[in-house]
Amino acid sequence: MDIVGFLKSQFICHLLICYIFIVSGLIINFIQLFTLILWPINKQLFRRINCRLAYCISSQMVMLLEWWSGTDCTLYTDPESYHKYGKENAIVILNHNFEIDFLCGWNFCERFGVLGSSKVLAKKELSYMPIIGWMWYFLEIVFCKRKWEEDRKTVMQKLLNLRDYPENFWFLIHCEGTRFTEQKHQISMQVAEAKGLPKLKYHLLPRTKGFAVTVQCLRNVVSAVYDSTLNFRNNENPTLLGVLNGKKYHADLYVRRIPLEEVPEDEQECSNWLHKLYQEKDAFQEEYYRTGTYPAVPIVPPRRPWTLLNWLFWALLLLYPLFKLLINMVNSGSSLTLASFGFVIVMASVGVRWMIGVTEINKGSTYGNNDIKQKRK
Repeated sequence: MDIVGFLKSQFICHLLICYIFIVSGLIINFIQLFTLILWPINKQLFRRINCRLAYCISSQMVMLLEWWSGTDCTLYTDPESYHKYGKENAIVILNHNFEIDFLCGWNFCERFGVLGSSKVLAKKELSYMPIIGWMWYFLEIVFCKRKWEEDRKTVMQKLLNLRDYPENFWFLIHCEGTRFTEQKHQISMQVAEAKGLPKLKYHLLPRTKGFAVTVQCLRNVVSAVYDSTLNFRNNENPTLLGVLNGKKYHADLYVRRIPLEEVPEDEQECSNWLHKLYQEKDAFQEEYYRTGTYPAVPIVPPRRPWTLLNWLFWALLLLYPLFKLLINMVNSGSSLTLASFGFVIVMASVGVRWMIGVTEINKGSTYGNNDIKQKRK
């Protein structure tokens, strides 16, 4: 196939994937809106239904990683811990170095059957994002403005609400607060030096208050902390756009299961414990860069078919009326109709590209860049 033909076919694939994701996502958001009537009647039924509806959206993203790009995800962990994954509630601590680290976290959830019920501590701005942000609202995701004085009460209340959640869930948290860049790392290490904390080479200084409150609110509900360290082989620099283009990556995820009883209850001791954990994570990254492996047994959890089947269902449901509409428009010969359809497609593509832009490192938040003055006060 020549270059022009390849680009055209790739562009068409992008449009079809974007069309299925956007239309199915908005349909699901609309259905979720109607489930609100269940909340005062049967809260647990509302939650179970929304777990499954949310899965219909998030699994499409995981499908792109698992089936479309064919990315390999190798899990390094203790075999005894492996058998507990998916069978208990857990707090998952993720490093924040890559544009698709959230997607690899979802992939981890999917392999053990907790993708639909997975929770995150997310910035408030994401709650306004159509499809995923709106989906998270119905999943009772914990949103924060990243101003702890304002967030503490809200975050605690949201976390306490999860104590009676009817499904096993994993609470995913990036304790660094923002994605790693060299500029942010330099600023973060200035904070570490000012506070007399050990410096880190591959991570930003963890923000301990959110983690301490999470542990406090979910104690006796969550069984363990899963310390998760992600890396990619051969110095790969994965992007969501690369996944959408079908590029294959090779991910290695090191997971340590730490019983929650080992995490101190006192806030200051919990903070010290988290700082020590990140020093250990730094050492694991150092070893990975030196040896290309982690100090645990490599396991490849089997892919489950449900992400692909879910995508095929929506593709069959939505592509037939689209093609039928296209044929009718071509037969009508109306230039205005064709131009209107083209405008809608272009806008949909721009919308998805904007959502992809949210994940890009060079367009990330300035949260870590502007914090040094406040931290030094």
